[in-house]
Amino acid sequence: MKDLSQGRVLLVGAGPGDPELLTVKALRAIQTADVVVFDRLVSPEIMALIPDTTRRIDVGKSPKCHKLPQDDINALLVALASDELMVVRLKGGDPLIFGRGSEEAAVLRKAGIDCDYIPGITSAQGASSSTGVPLTHRGLATGVRYVTGHRAADARLDLDWPSLACADTTLVCYMSAMNIAEIAFELMRHGLPATTPVLSVASATTPREARIVSTLGGIAADVAMHRPEAPVLFIIGRVVSLYGALPDAAVLRAQNYA
Repeated sequence: MKDLSQGRVLLVGAGPGDPELLTVKALRAIQTADVVVFDRLVSPEIMALIPDTTRRIDVGKSPKCHKLPQDDINALLVALASDELMVVRLKGGDPLIFGRGSEEAAVLRKAGIDCDYIPGITSAQGASSSTGVPLTHRGLATGVRYVTGHRAADARLDLDWPSLACADTTLVCYMSAMNIAEIAFELMRHGLPATTPVLSVASATTPREARIVSTLGGIAADVAMHRPEAPVLFIIGRVVSLYGALPDAAVLRAQNYA
């Protein structure tokens, strides 16, 4: 049996996009890797930190367009590590929050390949700090929940709507732009007021950041009108009411859709 002790895969979180929010450990990994296997949502600013001599493999996925199915990505990682390469699997945000990092790690470990995680600032935290909207705030939200608004093969959303429609909780929806109308409808149907504030943030923390401030009753129409480019994240809940507390100059800079 071939000795795989030299091959290794690091599942690395690239953070929300701003290269200054990349961890020191993640930066060291991408600058010393033999090959970087990267997702579509890794920002150009992060990609620019990879040395020109490093091999790059794009396995990014977009709706209805997957360069490689997940099984093939798993096989690719195994094959690269089996060639005794140091592989960085680079993912937007954090690899363990809707990043399928644990699925890839399970395949690698089953194949006898050493792998480890390097966390990244997740998109929710990036959007929160960039916009000044907290995810929790005394009197407005006692907790926060992360959910995905997308299902494999475009299957219907089967979220626990009664549980999610909680006025005391901030709801952060990842990968939800295509299904935000359904999400808003179900949350309202299960008790959240149509006036519940919603903040949409595209490309958070990057120069391309774009924001839409809306309500649960209006967000679907606003997204359809402005068509924000991925990655898009939605913050739903009373904490969004604090967005107006930003300094006027910061608010003006945020009005990309004015």
